[in-house]
This record gives sequence, structure tokens and C-alpha cells, in this order.
Amino acid sequence: MTSLSVETLAADAVEPITSAGNAQLGFAVLAGIAVIVVLITRFKLHAFLALTIGSLALGAFAGAPLDKAITSFTAGLGATVAGVGVLIALGAILGKLLADSGGADQIVDTILAKASGRAMPWAMVLIASIIGLPLFFEVGIVLLIPVVLMVAKRGNYSLMRIGIPALAGLSVMHGLIPPHPGPLVAIDAIGANLGVTLALGLVVAVPTVIIAGPLFSKYAARWVDIPAPEKMIPQRASDELEKRPSFGATVATVLLPVVLMMAKALVDIVVDNPENGVQRVTDVIGSPLIALLAAVIVGLFTLGRAAGFTKDRLSTTVEKSLAPIAGVLLIVGAGGGFKQTLIDIGVGQMILDFSENWAIPTLLLAWLIAVAIRLATGSATVATISAAGLVAPLAADMSTSHAALLVLAIGAGSLFFSHVNDAGFWLVKEYFGMSVGQTIKTWSVMETIISVVGIVFVLLLSLVL
Repeated sequence: MTSLSVETLAADAVEPITSAGNAQLGFAVLAGIAVIVVLITRFKLHAFLALTIGSLALGAFAGAPLDKAITSFTAGLGATVAGVGVLIALGAILGKLLADSGGADQIVDTILAKASGRAMPWAMVLIASIIGLPLFFEVGIVLLIPVVLMVAKRGNYSLMRIGIPALAGLSVMHGLIPPHPGPLVAIDAIGANLGVTLALGLVVAVPTVIIAGPLFSKYAARWVDIPAPEKMIPQRASDELEKRPSFGATVATVLLPVVLMMAKALVDIVVDNPENGVQRVTDVIGSPLIALLAAVIVGLFTLGRAAGFTKDRLSTTVEKSLAPIAGVLLIVGAGGGFKQTLIDIGVGQMILDFSENWAIPTLLLAWLIAVAIRLATGSATVATISAAGLVAPLAADMSTSHAALLVLAIGAGSLFFSHVNDAGFWLVKEYFGMSVGQTIKTWSVMETIISVVGIVFVLLLSLVL
């Protein structure tokens, strides 16, 4: 991955673009974030516009010349899109192929055919985790909700007993595991190793999703006992297909980029010699760009062709996959611009100065900052981007493993207590036919459990790594 490290950022801006003192910089940060929060929550402005305006406001409050603030913002936007934009696009293409070819339905049907009774919540976690790897959260919900509703109805299961594990699997993947946009941007901002972050993310994700999914769903089902709403069961993509890809080929395609990136991380640790031939090969095939590109190319055959797609149909599928991510790319890019403005006005040095006297661990601090921004904006991505920009300077002297844990701490914080200012809250509420109170008792509490359990495991790992 083309990573923009802390050292590189520092080299690009040796001198801050303003001579403001720490007090003024602290006020500028709070005011800049407040502008973003108010624009998103009060005026319902798109996050891209809010981040753009907030970045310029940040520079103005810090006393930076407007032309230099604009330069910082555009440089950060460009660097972030260059670093993660192509990866997000490739992930979107792979997700669209998985959905349209019926591959996602094949995974679902195969696992459900082998699960029943008490195993069903665990099966839903497994399904959501596999499908959630290449898909954006909202797309994953749209794919999984029909399955959740049908399983609950046909098997006479509690809707929450089936739905919560599925939502937990999707949410954990979204917040902690690359190539989702949030983790990718945090890795880019902090200069963390993607392979190590992926490996440690999986270590944190497994116990977290078990606790927030199957285990918590027992209590959620008691608190909210409602039937599956009939009107919300839509037609599945594969219902219109004559054939669909096999289970083995589909799972292998989805897991291919993960395996390649994990292989790179393992070889880097074991060999640790940049001149070694094996390491040079894995450095190439295990880079996120090549790993995801390989999965997409393989998916054209194992998913698209296997479903009987013509060349024209494949071209249309790829084209349709890119349009919906324009907003995501712009938000991520603007977040990178906001992060660069923070760095260039000297906030990094300010935080380093303050942190010398803080008794709070850096990982916990990063989590708390992400929690605060998540609660205020409702956006996990905005929370991740902003928090990563604020704490990135603290990663300069961190080991590879602790830099990865810093990314995971931010990701965990970005999932804390989804409520009425989060689009995901309303998506879950409407699909499941719940009231606002019922959604808070189930979905919001589940998100909070993921966040808290996630940071606990991150802190535990920091003690042994």
C-alpha cells in the first residue's frame, strides 16, 4: 500500500503554516470539529461538504493564511485518494460481483443448509463475516436482511436472535478489518503496516463478534421480541439466475486478498530481508492493490462467468459498482484534507507536547477521541478519519504492532453507540420494523458492546506485544 507515513507528512510541512500558540491551536481544533458536527447534524449537510468547510474553518481559526490552508487541504485530499481510492473502487467491484452473481446467496444457502437450532446464530455470524469482508456496511445489510428475515420466519426463530449476530459480523468487519474505507484511511494516516493490522484485527474481531453477536443476541431477543416483517422480504439477486458460482470458488475468491496480504505480513516477520527473493515476491502480490486486483480478475471468472454473465453483463456490473462509491471516495478524500490541515497547522506537535504529561494510554486516548466524534457526527468513517489525523503524530515512535493496535483502537471507538444521527441506525430500524426505543435496546447496545470489547482486547494485546 502506498502509505503516507508520519515522517513523510512531517517532511512535507517542516514549519507549521501558522505561528499560533497551543491555546489557539486547541481552540481551532475544537472549533473546526464543532463546525463539521453542526453542519452534519443540524443542517444535514453532506459529510464531504462539511469536512471541506470544517477544514477551511480550522485553518482560519488557527490564524493560517487562507491560501496555505487551501493548499494543505487539497494536498491531503489528493494523497488520501491516491493511497486508498483505488482500493475502495476494487473492493466495490468485488462486492458487486459477489452480489449480482449469486455468490453471496450461495454462501448463505450452503451454510444455512448445514446449520439448525442453536447453531443458527453462529451460522449467521459466519455468513456476515465472510460476506462483510469485501462489502461496504450498507451493501452488506441490504444483502443479508432478506436472509435474516427468511430464516427467522421459516425457522420460527426470534428476529433478534438471528439478526443481531449478522449485524455484529458486518459491523466488526466494517470497523476493524481492511479493505474497508475506515481502517484503510487510518492505516494510511498513521503509517501502520496493513498486513500486521489485518492479522491483529482478526485476532480482536473473533472474540468481539462472538460476544456482541451470538451471546448478546440472547438478551436482545428477550428485550425485543418481534416477528419478521413480511413486507420487508425482497427478492434475492440469484432468484433470477439460471446458475450461480460454487460455494468453494466463491469463498476462495472472497478470501484471496486476505490470504495474500496475510502471507506478505508473515513473510515480512519471518524473513525480514528486503533483498530476499521470496519476500520481494510477497511484497508485490501481498500489496493491497495487487491483492484486490487479483481477486477482482479472478472474480470475473469464478463469479461472473460461473453465473453465465456475458462480457457485456460483466462490463455493466463493474460500471454499476463504481457509481455508488463516489460519495464514499469524496468523504474519505475530504477527511484526508482535514487530517493534513491538522498536521500542517501544528496540531501534531501540540498533541505531542501535551501527551508528555498525560497519564492516559495513547491507545485509550485514540479510542476516546473516536468515540466523541462518532457520538457527535454519527459517522464511523468521519470518526476514524478525524481521530487518525489527531493521534497520528503519537505513532511516530511506536513499534509496528502498536501502530497497528492504534488503528484498531480508533476503529473500535468509531463504532460506539450508533443513535439517531447515524444512517445505519435508521436502516436497521426500518428493515426490522422496530421503534426507536427497540432499535436503541438492540442495535445501539450491540454497537457499544463491539466498541468496548474491541478496545479491551486491543489494550490486552498491547500488554503482550
